[in-house]
Amino acid sequence: MEESLEELAELAASAGAEVVARVMQSRPGPEAATLIGQGKVEELQAQVKSDAADVLIFDHDLTPTQQRNLEKAAGCKVIDRTQLILDIFASRAHTREGRMQVELAQLSYLLPRLTGHGAQMSRLGGGIGTRGPGETKLETDRRRIAQRIKKIKDDLEGVRAGRALHRQRRSAVPLATLALAGYTNAGKSTLFNRLTRAGVLTDARMFATLDPTVRPLALPSRRRVLLSDTVGFIRSLPTTLVQAFRATLEEVKEAALLLHVVDISAPAAAENTTHVLQVLTEIDAAQIPQILVMNKVDRALEGAAADAEAIRRRLLSGSPGHSEARAVAISALTGEGMDRLLQAIDEVLPLDPIVRTTLHLPAGDGATLAILHEFGRVLSTEFGEEGYEIEAEIPESLRRRLAARD
Repeated sequence: MEESLEELAELAASAGAEVVARVMQSRPGPEAATLIGQGKVEELQAQVKSDAADVLIFDHDLTPTQQRNLEKAAGCKVIDRTQLILDIFASRAHTREGRMQVELAQLSYLLPRLTGHGAQMSRLGGGIGTRGPGETKLETDRRRIAQRIKKIKDDLEGVRAGRALHRQRRSAVPLATLALAGYTNAGKSTLFNRLTRAGVLTDARMFATLDPTVRPLALPSRRRVLLSDTVGFIRSLPTTLVQAFRATLEEVKEAALLLHVVDISAPAAAENTTHVLQVLTEIDAAQIPQILVMNKVDRALEGAAADAEAIRRRLLSGSPGHSEARAVAISALTGEGMDRLLQAIDEVLPLDPIVRTTLHLPAGDGATLAILHEFGRVLSTEFGEEGYEIEAEIPESLRRRLAARD
């Protein structure tokens, strides 16, 4: 309970709030009208006045009725955990896709919470057959929201189709995709920047980066792969968010390898690892090969890097199905362990050795020449009457693909 409340305080701070008080309650079951019962409501009412608080944040989903009753009793705005996370996501989304996904989640959350005010909000129709109370404003709002939800879903289907097309194009050449996954604030963006020099925003706030970024990465074997940075996970991730961010999470599902980043300096590191693995199971990504990237060894206890195996067993103790996952201890901030991580990626990824080959290309085949420069290393180029003779080092799978095309 304390860990969950501490995480809620971090979420509130990330949203720009100043936490002035924390209240916990233990009771046999939720109260239908207020969740917490009348006595606790009166206690909260007094504390809101004494602290001059202007918002109450509940670490529990509230029904529309509970939210209305609590706002009326406390005399201030009341939101729940889901609404807080949605607010953070809304402030972090910068791309058109990210904004659409957040809006879809917000509208799905808002729709059952719309309330009307009876006959005084009715609008009279005009013409034969429309006389009477007409369509209420509440019904109009619901219809408009439902229409907007349908429009966003259709647009996101277009985004999914576009991503599928991009993945299909990427598969035209043998370029494996790696995806960073992990609990929010585990250091994924710092690691992403360390590996790719991408300059992605890094911040101690939760969900500092929301929109996915993809960059190329060169491995020690000289293979090139794509590395994707994704949204951070969190315990009790709202279902509406998992559904809304399906297009983004599909990048995780399509990855050849997942780098599961864990902040081993966090007191709840094992629980956070379990939560991430649960979300990966929900999106059908649990079977993808994983490397457990045990980050922030610079903040952990001395000797953490040397005791990596014991830490790995502790982190995966709640997930027996992943007990064999390979683990690497690193510090994305200082660069410690980066060589070990790149070597592990090279060893775990499906083998695609670099081979030396000679290719004969017609003079007008600039597309293949560009592919050779992008995904291999051109050693020499000789120009003849019939075209190019190129000696290059390229992945074996690309050599086979080019040979099959001939």
